[in-house]
Amino acid sequence: MSHATTTDLYEATMALSYLREGMTRQATFSLFVRDLPRDRGFLVSAGLEPVLGFLADFEVTEQDARDFASALGRSEQDVQALVGLRFDGEVRAVPEGRIVLAGEPLLEVTAPLPQAQIVETWLLSQISHQTAVASKAARCVLAAADHPVIDFSLRRSHGPEAGMQAARVGTMVGFAGTSNVAAALRWRTRASGTMAHSYIEAFGDEEAAFLAFARSTPGPVTLLVDTYDTVNGVMTAARVLNTLQLGTGCAVRLDSGDLGALAREARGVLDRSGLPEVAVIASGGLDEYRINSLVRSGAPIDVYAVGTKVGTSSDAPYLDSAYKLVEYDGMPVMKLSAAKITAPGRKQILRADGLDDVIALADEEVPDGREQVLRKVMSAGRRIAEPDTLAAAHQRFLKDLAALPRDACTIEGPTPPLPATSARLRELTSGLRSHLERETEQRRARNARKPHTTVSHPSPAAAEADRIPYGQPGRR
Repeated sequence: MSHATTTDLYEATMALSYLREGMTRQATFSLFVRDLPRDRGFLVSAGLEPVLGFLADFEVTEQDARDFASALGRSEQDVQALVGLRFDGEVRAVPEGRIVLAGEPLLEVTAPLPQAQIVETWLLSQISHQTAVASKAARCVLAAADHPVIDFSLRRSHGPEAGMQAARVGTMVGFAGTSNVAAALRWRTRASGTMAHSYIEAFGDEEAAFLAFARSTPGPVTLLVDTYDTVNGVMTAARVLNTLQLGTGCAVRLDSGDLGALAREARGVLDRSGLPEVAVIASGGLDEYRINSLVRSGAPIDVYAVGTKVGTSSDAPYLDSAYKLVEYDGMPVMKLSAAKITAPGRKQILRADGLDDVIALADEEVPDGREQVLRKVMSAGRRIAEPDTLAAAHQRFLKDLAALPRDACTIEGPTPPLPATSARLRELTSGLRSHLERETEQRRARNARKPHTTVSHPSPAAAEADRIPYGQPGRR
């Protein structure tokens, strides 16, 4: 089964209907996050590279059509129109690693309507998850205040793919390593790990376990010291390290209890044992809030290992993201649903220093001192440049982070910058909204006069001729 069927059922149903009705003209969909989650001063764009790979390879095969027919309860002949459907459109997107704000498009897809529609689920899933986790990971980097942060999230992520994505975006925002071996190899980052409590328990004796582990592990070792009694475990670790004449690059790991107090005791034991170069690593339910508290308290912790709460973005596990049609056949469209109104037209983010952003229409001139944030990354269904690298994304992240207002970077109660809207976009939105509200009132009046009239079924050509676009010269 290919990725083409990894979609919500209604995407296939709508694509089939569009094809049947001959609605294959160019459509633009905009993917954005309506509002930032609580305690988020910014988001970090992530997930674009996997999306571009998916779109470049997208094709509905004969087998996919059979699978769609089975899921839809329809004959194979009835879904043959989907066979051979490929993505040959354009993508403009915010490069990975760049910081984005509420309401700003992370990407815009322009393609024939059935193509742009059927890929919605995959794009939303990839961009939303990776952006959520990248933003959480970025806050851990901020909280750690130049202390290394390591990803330990794989075992409690929402599946192996989510664990790979967490390691990927962690690397992008500056994590120093990951426990995920496959991710370390794929993303060319450091593989990092220690031992489990079960290893200690299997030996039944802490010192025997530490000695065995050191004998079988070339180079520096990290010893887990809290299986029974943390302070006694540190003393045992210090004795083993001195016996084996190990020190530089070695560490002890604290995984439970009052990490601040235990770190101070561990540091004291190690220093008194002549091991000032042995580091203290903390793990166990850590996120940016606990890291921030530990750093601000002056806890002598050298490295922070984060897992469950970061890999799942536990305090904000989803984004209020949307993938909405904003233009069809050259005409702007918008949604008027309560609390979910969308802005019409293809858009661009015009950014000045300090993340002073303006959401504008895509064809607006760029004023002096501003840059276009969305870049064309795909044309005619193909990438227009070599695949991006995590190193390049990391540099973009650092540059944008340095430009963020300080109060957007605080861990608790940040104040996110609010993007402005250009005059042209405001005018288009207001005019189209008024136009649609007038038409809605006219339809409501007609329905009130003819509540039981049988609905007619015009041909697609007649329906197309009867469409009343907004903003096209010579038509209302």
